[in-house]
Amino acid sequence: MKSSNIGGQAVMEGIMMRHKDVYSIAVRKPDKEIEVKVEDYKSVMKNKKILSLPIIRGVFSFIDSLVIGTKCLMYSASFFEEEEEEKAKKEALSGDELTKYEAKQKKQENVLMTITMIFSVVISVGLFMVLPYLIASLLRKVGAGESAVTVAEAFIRIVLFLAYLVLISKMQDIQRVFMYHGAEHKCINCVESGKALTVENVMKSSRFHKRCGTSFLFFVIIISIIFFIGFFAIVPVKTMWMRVVIRVLLVPVVAGVSYEFIRLAGNSENKVVALLSKPGLCMQKLTTKEPTPDMAEVAIMAVEAVFDWKVYLRENFENAEGEIKKAEEAEHTAGEANDNL
Repeated sequence: MKSSNIGGQAVMEGIMMRHKDVYSIAVRKPDKEIEVKVEDYKSVMKNKKILSLPIIRGVFSFIDSLVIGTKCLMYSASFFEEEEEEKAKKEALSGDELTKYEAKQKKQENVLMTITMIFSVVISVGLFMVLPYLIASLLRKVGAGESAVTVAEAFIRIVLFLAYLVLISKMQDIQRVFMYHGAEHKCINCVESGKALTVENVMKSSRFHKRCGTSFLFFVIIISIIFFIGFFAIVPVKTMWMRVVIRVLLVPVVAGVSYEFIRLAGNSENKVVALLSKPGLCMQKLTTKEPTPDMAEVAIMAVEAVFDWKVYLRENFENAEGEIKKAEEAEHTAGEANDNL
């Protein structure tokens, strides 16, 4: 499978897809129409030389993912949360009044997005980094050393993470997000395996992908074990509060290294890399679900808004023209069927 360098994320009733310097978000609205929005991708770090440095680029990529992900989630939610009173208020305004009102709404959304993102990071670090260590530290009362505490901490972190995924997967809204997550993966796998981007081909493709964020989080857990054991073996730290602070400070480094591995895994067919990727792929059984054809349609529109899959197929696969011809014939047939309705 040849990497297309497309990345994505599931949102409420939709999908975000990113390729190079642009990203799109396609949302299935309550009226069943698909809304597609395309924007330029702007990193929080403007210096491209810094963004090309290994590990450091992973840190900023992680931050960017949080920003864009939160922004897209709020955008998709806006189609379902707008009350009739709000719609009526907008319809009553015109000209400058409407412009000022929308600017005020945009400002409020930005503030809410910032607060949401900061809250999410604090909760995540507290729940999956600090809490496991505090629980594992109780082993010191029975004479356990720092290495034993770190190993126990890793085990607790994995259990907490899996328990979290299992619990949220029971929620109906999250189940639909996980179905869109599956559609996102199927879409990317379809293109990267040399198939035309049609609903039929997408539905036949795998819902598991090595560049998934779930796999990234798994590597964060594993690499944090290695980092913490190594660091505290070299630099003994006696006070608990300092050990907690160091763990928090090492989070960006761990995220940067994890990014490099997930990047390697997504572009390599090496058997060792494939083996190391398997646990992350297994975890995707929790975070992806089989989508419906209409979800695949949303994913296709998100991809086509930012990525020319026909050019990609022509550049990388010998049978590209045959695949493209089949897709065009299927599209023509579907168009005729719609005209006859």
